[in-house]
Amino acid sequence: MAAAAAAAAGSGTPREEEGPGAEAAAPPPQAPTSAPGARLSRLPLARVKALVKADPDVTLAGQEAIFILARAAELFVETIAKDAYCCAQQGKRKTLQRRDLDNAIEAVDEFAFLEGTLD
Repeated sequence: MAAAAAAAAGSGTPREEEGPGAEAAAPPPQAPTSAPGARLSRLPLARVKALVKADPDVTLAGQEAIFILARAAELFVETIAKDAYCCAQQGKRKTLQRRDLDNAIEAVDEFAFLEGTLD
């Protein structure tokens, strides 16, 4: 199992070993519904819009753009959290620590732009 965790650390997504019980994997994500109360974004869109409006270069931001930015932020946080969790697992821990984020940033080339931001 350690080999699977090590292989998943560089890809950003943990992988399950395939075997006889592979059909018991998690169900595929469902398409968003238009039911009342169903949220398409987990981040508050009003807060994302306020952050976008805080930029003096932005004069107009449509609702679709705000949604896309919120969804991109969610995916980014999910990806870096998974990579940091893989670093925590390598240290035989289940709790994320700052050093796990630092290790994920150093290990994954896509996060190179974040180097030095947590200092």
